Amino acid sequence: MTITPPALSVFEALESEVRSYCRGWPAVFDRAQGSHMYDEDGHTYLDFFAGAGSLNYGHNNPVLKRALIDYIERDGVTHGLDMSTTAKRAFLESFQNNILRPRDLPYKVMFPGPTGTNAVEAALKLARKVKGRESIVSFTNAFHGMSLGSLAVTGNAFKRAGAGIPLVHGTPMPFDNYFDGTVPDFLWFERLLEDQGSGLNQPAAVIVETVQGEGGINVARPEWLRALAELCERQDMLLIVDDIQMGCGRTGAFFSFEEAGITPDIVTVSKSISGYGLPMSLTLFKPELDVWEPGEHNGTFRGNNPAFVTAAATLDTYWADGQMEKQTLARGEQVEQALRAICEEQSGVDFRGRGLVWGMEFEDKPRASAVCKRAFELGLLVETSGPESEVVKLLPALTISPEDLDEGLRTLARAVRETA
Repeated sequence: MTITPPALSVFEALESEVRSYCRGWPAVFDRAQGSHMYDEDGHTYLDFFAGAGSLNYGHNNPVLKRALIDYIERDGVTHGLDMSTTAKRAFLESFQNNILRPRDLPYKVMFPGPTGTNAVEAALKLARKVKGRESIVSFTNAFHGMSLGSLAVTGNAFKRAGAGIPLVHGTPMPFDNYFDGTVPDFLWFERLLEDQGSGLNQPAAVIVETVQGEGGINVARPEWLRALAELCERQDMLLIVDDIQMGCGRTGAFFSFEEAGITPDIVTVSKSISGYGLPMSLTLFKPELDVWEPGEHNGTFRGNNPAFVTAAATLDTYWADGQMEKQTLARGEQVEQALRAICEEQSGVDFRGRGLVWGMEFEDKPRASAVCKRAFELGLLVETSGPESEVVKLLPALTISPEDLDEGLRTLARAVRETA
C-alpha cells in the first residue's frame, strides 16, 4: 500500500525531540484491535511490535476490556497507593493460584511503581540493603531501564551517555557467547571474585536477562543460566532476573527462567503483567529478603487498580490451564521456519530467538533499519534492536492467529528481499 506521511505539525511543534518510534512509523494511529493498528487515514498495519512487549494479548483484548469497563462503570477504585482494595486482592489471589503456586515459587510481591525501571530500582535497592554492599554485576549489551540505577547496569553507550553523570557501583561481565565460545563460561568473572588484587568489590547481586531484547535478541543457554545461579550461590551474591520484556509468557513459560530450572532470588516483572498495556510492575523476592521497613520504598502510582483488574482477568483467562505456553511455542516454530527460509535465501543474515521473540541480524548493519522502513510501507510494524540497530526484532502478540502470523512473516520476507 502507499502511505502518505501525515501532517505532524502539532507533534513537531510541541513534543520533545526525544520522541523515537513515531519517526520510524510516520502515521497518526487512531484505533487498534488484536494484532492490528489503524491510522486516521484508514490504513491497516499488522503489529509485530506489541507495545515493545506490553501487549502480549493484543490490542483491546475483548475479555480484558470487558473486565475493565465493568470495573470503571461500577466506580471501582482507580487510585489507591498501597491501600488494600478488592482489585488488588483479586490480582494477588489470581497470581498466587495461577502462577506462583503451580511453579512452587515462594515469592513475596512488591508493587514498586508503574514501570519496569521502577521494578529494577527496587530490586537493586533491596539487594544492597540485604547484603550491605554496593556493587552490582550486569552483562554486556544488557538493558534494564532509563533511570539512573537501571542505567548503571545497562550496557548501551548511547543510553548511558544520556545520564549526564558518572554511572557507578555497577560492573559489566561478558554475556553468554560473548566470545563466540572461545572462552570458558565465567572464567573472567570467577577470577576477579577470587583474586584479592582484582579491584572488584564483592557484589551484592548479579542482574541478568535470559534473552536480551534491546541488546539484540541474545539468548542465554539454560546451562549458562544454571552455572550463573550456582556461581551466585557459591559467592554469596543475589541473582536478579529481569523478566520485564521476556516474562509473562513471551518465551513460552510464564517466566523466562523456567526452562533453565533456576529460582532467582529476585525477579522484576512489568510490560505485559497488566495484560492490557496499563502501567504496572512487580518486584518479586524470596520471603527471607523482605527486610523493608514500612514506607521505606514507595510511590504515588504503585497501586494502579485498573491494571490489577485486567491483570487478574489475564491470568484467569490465559494461564489457568497451560494452553498459552503450548500455543506460544507452536507459533514460535512457525516463526523459526519462516526466518530460516529467509536466511537461506539471503546472504549476510542470521536469526535467533525463543518462543515469540525473534531477531534477524544483518552483517550490513544499516540494512536492518531499511527492512523496518520497507516493512512499514508494506503495512507491518517491526523495530530494530542491538547496540548498532543491526537486528530486526519480532514481538508479535502471543494471541496472534496463525494466519496473521503467516501474513506478517511473508511481508517481512518481502521487505528483506526488496532491501537486498
